[in-house]
Amino acid sequence: MKKQFNRMRQLANQTVGRQFLCALTKLCLLLPLAQVEKRLELVKQVSHSTHKKLTACLQGQQGVDVDKKSKKLPLTTLAQCMVEGSAVLGDDSLLGKMLKLCGDTQDKLAQELITFELTIERDVVEPLYDLAEVEIPNIQKQRKHLAKLVLDMDSARTRYYQSTKSSGLEEMEEAANRMEICRDQLSADMYSFVAKEIDYASYFQTLIEAQAEYHRKSLEQLQSVLPQIKAQQEAWVEKPCYGKPLEEHLALSGRDIAFPIEACVTMLLECGMQEEGLFRVAPSASKLKKLKASLDCGVLDVQEYSADPHAIAGALKSYLRELPEPLMTFDLYNDWIQASNIQDQDKRLQALLGACEKLPAANANNFKYLIKFLSKLTEYQDVNKMTPGNIAIVLGPNLLWTHNEGNITEMMTTVSLQIVGIIEPVIQHADWFFPGEIEFNVTGNYGSPVHTNHNANYSLMPSPDMDQIERKQNDQCRRPLSVATDNMMLEFYKKDGFFLSLFYHCFVALWTVFSRSFLGKTELEKMCSVKVGVRGSILLQS
Repeated sequence: MKKQFNRMRQLANQTVGRQFLCALTKLCLLLPLAQVEKRLELVKQVSHSTHKKLTACLQGQQGVDVDKKSKKLPLTTLAQCMVEGSAVLGDDSLLGKMLKLCGDTQDKLAQELITFELTIERDVVEPLYDLAEVEIPNIQKQRKHLAKLVLDMDSARTRYYQSTKSSGLEEMEEAANRMEICRDQLSADMYSFVAKEIDYASYFQTLIEAQAEYHRKSLEQLQSVLPQIKAQQEAWVEKPCYGKPLEEHLALSGRDIAFPIEACVTMLLECGMQEEGLFRVAPSASKLKKLKASLDCGVLDVQEYSADPHAIAGALKSYLRELPEPLMTFDLYNDWIQASNIQDQDKRLQALLGACEKLPAANANNFKYLIKFLSKLTEYQDVNKMTPGNIAIVLGPNLLWTHNEGNITEMMTTVSLQIVGIIEPVIQHADWFFPGEIEFNVTGNYGSPVHTNHNANYSLMPSPDMDQIERKQNDQCRRPLSVATDNMMLEFYKKDGFFLSLFYHCFVALWTVFSRSFLGKTELEKMCSVKVGVRGSILLQS
């Protein structure tokens, strides 16, 4: 009975001691250190994910020297490609010059990027790795070790109460001592973690500072090269003009009259003033596209395009229509329309003059230039069939339109009732709106605008000051440029000299036959088929 009582007392003491030790451990964890322990796991997760994502943002390969990192960098590859491309194109090409400047800039940006990434790796990535994979795991291992020591002490205490020898007491005290040391070490590590949190936070401050420094130096590199790029572009002669604002084109080219307007007008003055349906007849789409492209790059072969005045007129219309703002401006649209609605002719002309005077200087100069040309074109209206009204119909929509164009019906109404009422009187009274003579060949690059022939298929342009007899004589020695004018020449042959012309061409054909009799056909067959007339359009069969 007494032995059983002693046994129960030992078990009770053992149970109480174990519960006491557990309570102490739990109490330790329930103190502020318990909150620190919870934060440890969260900090570890955040640091690990941030390290992973930040490493993915780095373009260079980690753990290699600077030379290898530079070669693998995409910016370095891009810079090398640009420099090689500039060498292929040469300095004669604007694109080659741009590639050289941009390639050097990309190489400098690559060097800045390498310096930035090395700083990030040293001051941010590696410390974050140490925090997530070394420091916090060491504290967590210490916590697990403490739990193990608590169990060891519990077992030693149990053995002590079950044994009456002094060795059990020493074992228990030794286990308690180890547990105490481990617990103190754990507490110190946790307190140290809390104290160093400001250092951990500084990693991200370093990241932002490094990024700011990298972007600042990169911006300096870009800002230093931009003036050079702009200077190269401004110094380049070949500047596109179609679809560009008028003032921008004039400023870049240093001109007063837009290049397409002057070039087309000057060529038309030489070869298109008597072309029937000028600005009305549609040109060849391929020829028009080629001419627009040549005007856009500033390369123009006058000889080639002088034979096709409709393409020249189409290129001029396209330039006017493709302006971002009409030549007569959006701001003055209502002024023009209101002026066209005035019934009294004198008041309408005064209102139109007032609108002209409101035009910006660049628009006013080009509008005056164009109107003077169109006025000269109407001097040949008996031949080209282009009266001021017809010109206003075909060119008006290319000179003035509103921001928000309506449907087709509204546009047709505007063209027929308002635009014609604006352009037609301006052309009719061009000398009143714009008094004085005008030099069409402003730059002197296209020859004389009148009385000069640069076209093998077109002889002399008659002056509007010629009388009818001189004009008729001039027409006889002029080779027409279209089917319509071919028909006019055919009538001339019929009325005034058809037989004389026929005999002349037959003589030429016979001379050709006898001089080339070694060819396959017989002389009689060659004499029976004689081509006479303009552009081979007349075939006379014997």
